[in-house]
Amino acid sequence: MTNIQTIGLAKSKTTQWQTVLEDHYDKFLSYGQKAVKDFNDEDVHQARVNCRKLMTLLRILDASDQAGLIPLLKKSQKALGKVRDADVMIDAFKERKEDAKADNHKEEADLLKAVIKAHKQERKAYRTKLAKKLPKLQGKILKKKWKTLIEEHLESLAAQADVNRIMRELEIAYEQQKRTYRQTAKTEGIDSVEALHELHQLRIAAKEIRYTASAAEFALSSKFRDSEEVYKNIQTQLGHINDKRVWVETLEDYNPKKLKVNEEVWNAFIEQLQQELNEAVHEQQSS
Repeated sequence: MTNIQTIGLAKSKTTQWQTVLEDHYDKFLSYGQKAVKDFNDEDVHQARVNCRKLMTLLRILDASDQAGLIPLLKKSQKALGKVRDADVMIDAFKERKEDAKADNHKEEADLLKAVIKAHKQERKAYRTKLAKKLPKLQGKILKKKWKTLIEEHLESLAAQADVNRIMRELEIAYEQQKRTYRQTAKTEGIDSVEALHELHQLRIAAKEIRYTASAAEFALSSKFRDSEEVYKNIQTQLGHINDKRVWVETLEDYNPKKLKVNEEVWNAFIEQLQQELNEAVHEQQSS
């Protein structure tokens, strides 16, 4: 390969990275600005997704964080995540409340109404923090660091980036975590707190592969082209289990007396959720 061809290839690679990075960067800013105005569920979700994809790409491209962007994005992701998780839980409980009403389970519907009201109060606090933090996190410092990355570091970083190696490492880490989970489930029991923790870590490992395959698709070999769909399905399956685990833990933190709900109905509902969680774990184990 001639020097001219080498230079052309390097420029092409830089252009690919810049196009994808700027797409997610622009969407992160745009959706983030809209999210703090009216807290539309989808705006919050898309701001969070594009922030996550940016972090994924930068961890591949700039593992040592020369640009200093990762801390700002992590704080943004955390603030967006608090609101998004609250949105998801409230929507899920609203659906359960409507089902309870349709089945004439008035006490359960009333319980869920009280929980939704309490969680909306928590979400209000998360939204207030997001509105205060995100504009600053997306402000002058981020934009200055972003400009430095694109203009001064991107070409050399893109030339060294090896997405396929990262994908191999992530898949190895996923398989190691799967073994850890299975061993923990065997020794502690699949319904144990320890096993559920390791299963949650397995979900995170699958999510990391999925986001890497999605965000860096342009740089992947054909071997990894199906990885996004494969690990998305795994993440979805494990996500259902994690949602129920979070619901149980969230409800256990509430005081039924303060919510003015019947304590027996409250305990029965948590027991029902725990049973659903256990059934989901057993079903996943046998699949």
